[in-house]
Amino acid sequence: MDSPFEKELLFSRMVIETRVKELAEQISKDYADREPLILGVLNGAVFFVSDLVREMSIPLKIDFIRAASYGSGGSSSGFVKFTKDPELPIRGKAVILVEDIVDTGLTINQILRKLRERAPESVKVCALIDKLERRDMDVVIDYCGFQVKKGFLIGYGLDYNEQYRYLPDIYAIVKRGDL
Repeated sequence: MDSPFEKELLFSRMVIETRVKELAEQISKDYADREPLILGVLNGAVFFVSDLVREMSIPLKIDFIRAASYGSGGSSSGFVKFTKDPELPIRGKAVILVEDIVDTGLTINQILRKLRERAPESVKVCALIDKLERRDMDVVIDYCGFQVKKGFLIGYGLDYNEQYRYLPDIYAIVKRGDL
């Protein structure tokens, strides 16, 4: 398949693996006396969630939510669409929302608003990538994998038009033409 862009390696699978282990250790330490609900945001965070929980050393529960503000292409639609709610109870639980990337802040803020309506004990955010380029809304990221100033990223769950999630490394894409 001919790609419309070139890839520039940002984070190798070994760098990602090391950082995920560090995040898992910190979360395990912070939640040593509780059983958190790990709530992954589909589809992009599925690889990150899987690797993260395998490295954790505490009892936990896992569930998923699906919300997106991107259509096909590389820019936010400005509207968050929820297509899957968590199935496990949230009321009174320590929730850790796990996201692949925080960009404008729109999606994560809408998810947090929706979760807080369900009266959890607490909600913390764990994001693999904190991308600062287009932040429109304030977001507190309690556990951050990597900060990236700008660029469109693919690999390790991050996609472009539902492609390239399978790549084990994270790349910035450099346009050859218009995306």
